[in-house]
Amino acid sequence: MECTINWMGEQGMAFVAETGSGHLLTMDGAPDGGGHNLAPRPMETVLAGTGGCTAYDVVLILKRGRHAVQGCTVKLSAERAETDPKVFTRINMHFTVAGQALPAAAVERAIAMSHEKYCSASIMLAKTAEITTSFELVEA
Repeated sequence: MECTINWMGEQGMAFVAETGSGHLLTMDGAPDGGGHNLAPRPMETVLAGTGGCTAYDVVLILKRGRHAVQGCTVKLSAERAETDPKVFTRINMHFTVAGQALPAAAVERAIAMSHEKYCSASIMLAKTAEITTSFELVEA
């Protein structure tokens, strides 16, 4: 896996990442750090990537189990250390999973499998952060 980060110039703290798969992602810093608040902060992209990683797993596991999943939202709330390095110390992931007659046990199992085995991002962040999960089912 590769990624190239390019600073957008001395007028601020914006960066553009070009991923190995050829996609672009813009990041910016907070105004108090010289940024212009034009894009997500780098640590916000870490949190968003983690949410995407685990949501991908949950949907894939449910689909492979032939469950009629029709929607999945993950809301992540994180706390960071107060001193540098300001790593994540707590992360809660609340899943809202929609579908037809989805068994709660299947959703709970899919979330656990992602958290314990498949989601590289959350497993990596669990080295510094206490990660908790919760979920709710919505009949679609």
